[in-house]
Amino acid sequence: MSTPDNINSWGPLESLLNDPEVQEILVDGPYRVYIERKGKLKDVNIQFQDNEHLLTLINDILAFLGQKVDQTYPMVDTRLPDGSRINVVIPPLALNGPTLTIRKSTRNPLTLDDLIRFDSMSAEIAEFLKACVKARLNMLISGGTGSGKTTLFNVLCSFISDDERIIVIERAAELKLPQRRVVILEARPANLEGKGEVTVRDLLLNSLKMRPDRVIIGDIEGNEVFDFLQAMNSGHDGSMTSLHAQSPSDAIARLETLVTLGNLSTPVLTVREMIASGIDLIVHQERLRDGSRKILKVTEVEGIHDGVVVLSDIFEFRETGVEGGRIRGRIVPTGHIPRFVSRLDAAGSQLPLSLFDPPQEADKHEA
Repeated sequence: MSTPDNINSWGPLESLLNDPEVQEILVDGPYRVYIERKGKLKDVNIQFQDNEHLLTLINDILAFLGQKVDQTYPMVDTRLPDGSRINVVIPPLALNGPTLTIRKSTRNPLTLDDLIRFDSMSAEIAEFLKACVKARLNMLISGGTGSGKTTLFNVLCSFISDDERIIVIERAAELKLPQRRVVILEARPANLEGKGEVTVRDLLLNSLKMRPDRVIIGDIEGNEVFDFLQAMNSGHDGSMTSLHAQSPSDAIARLETLVTLGNLSTPVLTVREMIASGIDLIVHQERLRDGSRKILKVTEVEGIHDGVVVLSDIFEFRETGVEGGRIRGRIVPTGHIPRFVSRLDAAGSQLPLSLFDPPQEADKHEA
């Protein structure tokens, strides 16, 4: 992360910002600073002089971005020009003093080869997901906070053909697509007078008039869900989004809740039918207790039966133990052959059906 020259000084945080191994910086009041490095939180021996010292830095950052924080507006969520996320909460809401969270943008986003090398996914899963993207399946990436959804999302988006027009919509721009025909739209919060807000839903509805080949929403969490599902059900194949969830089934439940809250008159069964017919595949990623980030499930949305959305795991991570503090295991086929295999074949991805064969007992023992 390069520190903007217009900010007078990053003070005690300067060294952390310039450390490429530091992924997040968390400041809980002037006397407690800690970081995330390699998926683990670590305390650092850095302090501010007092609340005023920390507030001065916060105000310098926000002034550079054309924003401010005070007791009338004690919370700000924004980003730096390099894509790093900035979140601020000050007293009276933050009882232990001003709180500053910086999620650093990666200068060089991780590639598919990186994720395979870090054991976040296997080469076989990578080929399967690449085939799914090329076959224009509608995909949902789910996972908890800090699970690596954005990194995985970037990698999946890199599989999209360079000759497609891609509309990317985000609350705060984080995705970095390599294709040449990419339009990036960023939502805008209301100003201090409560005017000028442009929501993700506004951008989504407008994007459908922009002749998109793909519509990508960085993180879906509001009333735009209903319109996005409608888009996926009305010819906008190959759409992708991400969602905070603890499992594929939780992702479906959260989608249902978001749609229902924004459209109270829509029957639950109708909502479930929209989800079941709109989404083809869920890729679920988590940060494990050793700090590693892995795909835990790749799940097909098969349809709806007796009013319930039917999910079938195609691949799942199986843990086999812990060695040297690191979790051992691998992601393996469950034996379920997805219904959309013919679509993969039609798109030119001739994946062998043996890819879906479950491991034999000997393999399970060796994993």
